[in-house]
This record gives sequence, structure tokens and C-alpha cells, in this order.
Amino acid sequence: MASDQKNSCSGLFDCTLCGDCCKGFGGTYLTKADIDTISRYIGVTTKEFISEYTSPSGSKRLIAQGENRYCIFWDKVCTIHPVKPRMCRQWPFIPSILVDVGNWWAMAASCPGMNQDAPEKEIVDCVKKIMTP
Repeated sequence: MASDQKNSCSGLFDCTLCGDCCKGFGGTYLTKADIDTISRYIGVTTKEFISEYTSPSGSKRLIAQGENRYCIFWDKVCTIHPVKPRMCRQWPFIPSILVDVGNWWAMAASCPGMNQDAPEKEIVDCVKKIMTP
């Protein structure tokens, strides 16, 4: 997350680098830009990347997960951190919070860096601010 975004939402999220957001159900959706950027970063063609490092989810692609259910790019740290997908860069200020702010508290139950006591208005205002281009 950009430092200006972090400062505007201080007290809501402080990443602990635990990797819990890199594990579990749902997966990480990829944009075409994510696919292009990560492919270049790891030195493969986009076709190879899609074939070897992603899985389908409807009409979208997800980063594949290993048998341990972690993102295949997680190895005690994010091995693609400089080019991590948009979804990862936005975490935990993601669109589903605006659909139902209860998603914040559901995610906070497994993310030690998220403030579980944050007021609803502060959460929604912050997500809106971060998501506005």
C-alpha cells in the first residue's frame, strides 16, 4: 500500500508480514496487467505464466496455490513483492468491504494486522479513499 494511503488510514491496518492473507479460500485474482508484469518479473511468457502459475475461476485467473494452500509465490515472504497483484497491494482495503462492511471483521478475525475494533464509518471512508483513483 502506498505510504500516503497508509497514513490516511492509520490505525486500521499495520501489516505484520505473517502471510495469512496469502493462504486459504478465495485466491488472488489477476488482472491482465498483473499477468504481464509478473510474467516479465519471473522471466516467462504470459502463456507460460497462465499455464504454470494460475488456475481458472470462471472467466478470471487466480494465482495457483500450493498443497499447503498458500500462494505459490509465498516462501516466508512474498517472492514477487515488487510486482505483486493489485488485489494484494490493496489488501485489506478491498471492494467487498463496500458491499458489506462485515467483511472487514470477518477478514480481521484471521489477520493480526487489522484493527478489529475499528468503527464502521472509518473503515468505509478509508476503503473509499483508497479505491478512488
